[in-house]
Amino acid sequence: MARSRLLLATTNAGKIREIRGLLAGLRIDLVGLDEVPAVEPPEETGTTFAENARLKASYYARATGLRAVAEDSGLEVDALGGEPGVNSARYGGSDAGYDRKFELIYAGLRSAGVETSAARFVCALALADESALLFEARGVVEGRIAPAPAGDGGFGYDPIFFYPPYGCTLAQVPADQKSAVSHRGQAFRHLRQYLRNPGHADRT
Repeated sequence: MARSRLLLATTNAGKIREIRGLLAGLRIDLVGLDEVPAVEPPEETGTTFAENARLKASYYARATGLRAVAEDSGLEVDALGGEPGVNSARYGGSDAGYDRKFELIYAGLRSAGVETSAARFVCALALADESALLFEARGVVEGRIAPAPAGDGGFGYDPIFFYPPYGCTLAQVPADQKSAVSHRGQAFRHLRQYLRNPGHADRT
């Protein structure tokens, strides 16, 4: 039986590495955006993670003719009114590195008169083909903002996200331990179930 192809609609190397691990072993060829003809990225105009995930999955499926999975994810900090939220990747400007993003979050906490805050990572996932949205899933992991960045694993906001059950940040644990609890791990395990058995998938 011929293997089907699935486009991973992201250019983020850390996300691609994590997703490939989460979907490993399926009889599907996972294709990155760097393996298809260049497509101008869509403007992410959604006001929620789910809206942006749907927008990107449908856009890239139509542009490439492949089934496409897209996710939109980010960090919500309660003391900052849910920021950076859907702007997590662009927080502080499109050219701001994560050290700068961390500085802005800690400055925001100081302005709010607190040293830390409840926070969560959220991931919304969408799978689409050229004509329809096929599947959606969501993952959330609750934690707190660490007193200072710690750890050199993971990527993105992991060094400042303290996960109480582990007693450390998600950048301080091996990749398999992170994936076991992460927002993206949760969402892509639902997708894995769908891809194995489309009629009996759990999207919770």
